[in-house]
Amino acid sequence: MSAFAAFLGSIMSVCYGIFKNYGIAIILFTLITKVILFPLSLWLQKNSIKMVRMQPEINNIKVKYYGDKDRIADEQSSLYKKEKYNAFASLIPLAIQIVLLLGVVNVIYHPITYILKAPQEVSDRFTEIVLAENPDLDPESNSLQLMIVDDIQDAENGHIESYLALAEQYPSLPVEETVEKIQSFRMSFLGLNLSWIASVKGGISILAPLLAALSALLLSVAENAVNVLQHEESVFSKYGMLAFSVLLSLYLGFYVPSGVALYWVASNLFAILQQYILNALINPKKYVDYEALEKSRKALEEISDSKGKKLSRPLAKRVKADYKRFFSIANKHLVFYSESNGFYKYYAGMIEYILKYTDIPIHYITSDPDDSIFEMAKTNDQIKPYFIDSNTLITLMMKMDADVVAMTMPDLETYQIKRSYIRKDIEYINLCHGIGSYNLTFRKGAVDHFDTVFLAGKHQVEEIRKQEAVNHLPAKVLVEDGYPLLDEMIASYEASEKPVHEKKVVLIAPSWQKGNVVESCLEDLLDALKDHNYHVIVRPHPQHVRHNGDQMKALQVKYQDNPDIEIQTDFTSTNTVFEADIMISDWSSVAYEFAFTTNKPVLFINTPMKVMNPEYQKIDTVPFDIWTRDVIGMSLDPALIDQAPDKIAYLLEHSNDYEETIENLKHEYVFNLGNSSEIGARYLIDAVFRHIEERRSNEE
Repeated sequence: MSAFAAFLGSIMSVCYGIFKNYGIAIILFTLITKVILFPLSLWLQKNSIKMVRMQPEINNIKVKYYGDKDRIADEQSSLYKKEKYNAFASLIPLAIQIVLLLGVVNVIYHPITYILKAPQEVSDRFTEIVLAENPDLDPESNSLQLMIVDDIQDAENGHIESYLALAEQYPSLPVEETVEKIQSFRMSFLGLNLSWIASVKGGISILAPLLAALSALLLSVAENAVNVLQHEESVFSKYGMLAFSVLLSLYLGFYVPSGVALYWVASNLFAILQQYILNALINPKKYVDYEALEKSRKALEEISDSKGKKLSRPLAKRVKADYKRFFSIANKHLVFYSESNGFYKYYAGMIEYILKYTDIPIHYITSDPDDSIFEMAKTNDQIKPYFIDSNTLITLMMKMDADVVAMTMPDLETYQIKRSYIRKDIEYINLCHGIGSYNLTFRKGAVDHFDTVFLAGKHQVEEIRKQEAVNHLPAKVLVEDGYPLLDEMIASYEASEKPVHEKKVVLIAPSWQKGNVVESCLEDLLDALKDHNYHVIVRPHPQHVRHNGDQMKALQVKYQDNPDIEIQTDFTSTNTVFEADIMISDWSSVAYEFAFTTNKPVLFINTPMKVMNPEYQKIDTVPFDIWTRDVIGMSLDPALIDQAPDKIAYLLEHSNDYEETIENLKHEYVFNLGNSSEIGARYLIDAVFRHIEERRSNEE
C-alpha cells in the first residue's frame, strides 16, 4: 500500500503543483482516475447489459425448473458460458474503489511524504518533535504528518523554531525548504481545512461527512434510476444498498480527514456523470428486450407466490422449538439427516435393526414437516425426530455435537452444509442411495469430506479409491454394505403376484435431465410403438408433471382414444414399475432398480448423458452406468427411434437369457444381497460404541 500510495501521491503532487490548492488537486486527481479507468467502466457497462439481456432467459429457467436448485444452477452456468458472461465482473468496481480509497487515505494522512515529496529522514525528524511535544501521542498514529503541518502553519501556537533548529543539527537535510513548502501548503478549501477530522474537531468540519453521505445518496438514486444492472435489482436490494452506502459514508466521514471525504464526494459525483455518458455511448434499450424481461419477471413472481412461500408462523415456531430441543440434549450418539419424507426408505432397514437390538436413541433430523418419522416416534420413544428447515439446517450442522452423523446427501463442505466447528471428532457417514457411478453421477468432491462412505458395489469402491489416488486424498473408510433399498424391492417383488399379460407391458420411465426422452423423442417413440400390440405406459419423472403438466395433459388428450397408451401422472403406487415386462429409459437410475429387482431387460435411449463430474475421465474406469447398458439391455440413438419395436421384440424374445445375465451381474457387483441393512446397522452401532470408548479414554 505504501508503494501504491507513492504512485498516487505523485499524481496528486502534480495536480497540486498546477493549482497550488489542495482541494482542487484532490478533485482533479479524482477526475484523472475516472478517465484512466473509463475503458474498464465501458467493459463493465457491456457486461451489465449482457446480464440484463440474459435475465428473461434466466427467469424462464427458474420458472421451468422451480425448486430444482441443481438443474437451475446447471442451466444458468451453461447460459453464462454460452454468452461469455463473467458473473464476478460487478465486483471489480467495488474492489478498485476500496483499493483507491485506501491509497488516497494513505496519501492524505501523509502529505509531507507523498505530496510535498520531503525526504523520509526529514519527516522522521519532524515526527520526533511532535512526539516530544505530545508525550501521550501514539507513535503509530496516522495523523502525525497532519499534526506537523498544522503545527508549522500555526503562527501563534506553533513550534516552527523547533523545526528550523533542525537545519543546524542536520545541515545535509533540506529542512528549511521543507518548512517553507509546508507553510505554503494550502490545506483550506471553501473555508474547510482538509486535514480536520470531524470526530476530533467538530464545528464546521461536520460538513465533510454530511457532504459525503449526501453524495452517496445522490449516486445511489442515480444508479437505481439509470444503471442498467442496478435498475433491475429488487426494491430491497436497491434501497438496502442506498441505506448502506449513505450510512457507511457518514460513519467513515467522521473518522478520516476531510480531504478523504472530499475525494469521496468528487468520486461519487463523477460516477453519476460517467453513468450518463456510458448510457449515451452504449444505450441499454438497444440491446435489452424489456417487454420479454417484464413478462418473465411476472411469470417468476407468480410461481414464487404460489410455491415459494416462507415458513408459516406455526412451522417457524416449530423449527425454533426443535432446534432448541436438539441442542438441549447432551451426548447425542447417532444422528440421521433426511432431506424429505422420501429418503427414509434408504435408512429404514438399518434404523429398524438398531431399534430392535440396541437402546441407542435415533436422532432424526428432517426438512419435511410432514415426514412419517413423526408418526413413528409416537409409538417408539427411542426415535427423536426434529423438523429443521433447509436454512436453519446450515447453522445446526455447523454446531453439530453428535458422535456419528449419517446422511444420503453428498457435497459436505463443498456446498452450504459444513462439518461441525464445535466438534472435530464427529464421524460423518455418507449412506448409499443408488448403485450407479460415484465418479460420473456425483459432483467432483461429493464425498471427499466424509470420513466413511457406505457403498453398494465393488465398482463404487474402485472409483473412490482411484479418485483418492488421482487427487491425492487421504483414504476414507469404505463400508461394503450393499443397497438396502434394492433388498427391500427384491423381497417385495418376490412376495408379489406376477401377472401374465396378454399384451406385453412396455414401461417408459425417463429421467429428469436436459434432453431426456420426454424432451427429445417421446411422441416419436409412442407413434412407433402404438401399432405393435404392446400396452405402453408412460410414467414421467414427478418433476415433469410438476413443471410440464401441460405437455402431459396434451399427450393424454392426443392418445385418449388409444387404450394401449397410458400416460400416468399419479405416483402413489409403484406396482406399474415392477409389473412391466420391459422398461424404456435414458439415464435414470430407476432402470437399474427395475432390472436388478425383476431381472427383466431395459431398452436405453441414448439421450445426452448428464455428467455431474466433468473430470470423470481422469480415472481409468468406465462408469458402471455406461458399460452395463448393453449388458442388462440394449441402447438406441434417438435418431433411430423407429427401430424401437424391433429392439423390444428382441429383448422380450431373449428375456430368459437376460434374466440369467442380470442375475449374475447383480451378484457379482452388488454387496450383501439380502442383508445389506444388517451390515450397515452393525457398522453404525460399532461406530457409536467406538466413539463412546474413545471419548471415555480421552477423559481418563
